[in-house]
Amino acid sequence: MKKILVLGAGGFIGSHLVQFLRKQNHWVKGVDLKYPEFSETRANAFTIGDLRDPYFVRYILDQPFDEVYQLAADMGGAGYIFSGEHDADVMHNSALINLNLLPELLRQGIKKVFYSSSACIYPEFNQLDPDNPNCAEASAYPAQPDSEYGWEKLFSERFYLACMRNHGLEPRIARFHNIFGVEGTWRGGREKAPAAICRKVAEAEAGGTIEIWGDGNQTRSFLYIDECIEGVARLMQSGFTGPVNIGSAEMVTINQLAEQIIRISGKKLSIKHIPGPTGVRGRNSDNRLIQEKLHWTPSGRLGIGLEKTYRWVNEQVLAASLVGI
Repeated sequence: MKKILVLGAGGFIGSHLVQFLRKQNHWVKGVDLKYPEFSETRANAFTIGDLRDPYFVRYILDQPFDEVYQLAADMGGAGYIFSGEHDADVMHNSALINLNLLPELLRQGIKKVFYSSSACIYPEFNQLDPDNPNCAEASAYPAQPDSEYGWEKLFSERFYLACMRNHGLEPRIARFHNIFGVEGTWRGGREKAPAAICRKVAEAEAGGTIEIWGDGNQTRSFLYIDECIEGVARLMQSGFTGPVNIGSAEMVTINQLAEQIIRISGKKLSIKHIPGPTGVRGRNSDNRLIQEKLHWTPSGRLGIGLEKTYRWVNEQVLAASLVGI
C-alpha cells in the first residue's frame, strides 16, 4: 500500500483517479478548493484549500508520500479557455500552483510526481488542416500554443523537467486530449464539448435544434475517462518521463460528434451553426510514442463512452428540471 497525494481531487479527472487508486488499496489524500460535485470522495482524507497559497501547500504535505498526482489547474472547455476573458487568471493561477508545489516537494524529498499537461501546448500552425493535424510529442517546438492555457501548460512542463535535471525530481508528464465521461462538468461555462452537446440534446424537444459553435468541421479526438486513468497509471509505474500523449486516435468532426449523440438520444434534431470560440481547426492524439514506451494505447470506441455519458447527463438534466434549477 502506497501513501498517495492527489491535487485537484475534487475535479472530474482527479475524483476518478482517487477512486481508481483506492481500488488498488492505496491510502489516498485528496486536496482541492471543493469536494467532487457529483459523488462522495473516496479519498481516505480530503483537505479543502487553495494551492496558490504556499503556506497551504506546506500544510498539506504533512507526511511522506510515495507519489503525488498534480491535476489542479484553472481550466475549462472552449467557452472558458478560448474566449480570452480569463487568460490572466488561467496563467497566474495554474502557474502559481506548480511554482508553489515543486520547491516544497523537493524540500521534503518527495520525488515521484505526475503532472497533467494538455494537448493545447501544440503549435497552432500544425493544426490548421482539420484532416491532417500534427500532434506528435516532438512537434511541440517551435512553440505556438493556441491559448494562454496552452502556454502555461508548456511552461510548467519545462519547470518539472528542469527540476528533474537540476534536483533529481522524478516526474511523469502526460498531455491529455479531451477527456470526457460521467461526473464531468455539464453546465456553467466550463464544460467541454461532449458534455455540452449531451446537455443540449437532452434539453431539446424532439424535432428541435441544437446550436454548435463554428461550422462544425473542426476535428478532435475524445478519450473516455476510464482509459485516461489507465494511461496515467501505466505512465506513473513506467520508467518513462514523457511528455506523452494520452488520448484517442479516433478523430471526428464536431458535427459528427453531435450526430452521434443525437442518434444515441433517439431524438430527431437538427444542428444550427453559430459564432463562438472553436480553438484550432484540427487536433488528434498521435499515439506512436505511448505505444513504443508503454506498449499500450487507448482502444475504446468513442460511441461507447458517449452512450454512458449521454445517459448520465440526461439524468442530471431531468433531475435539475424537477427541482427547477
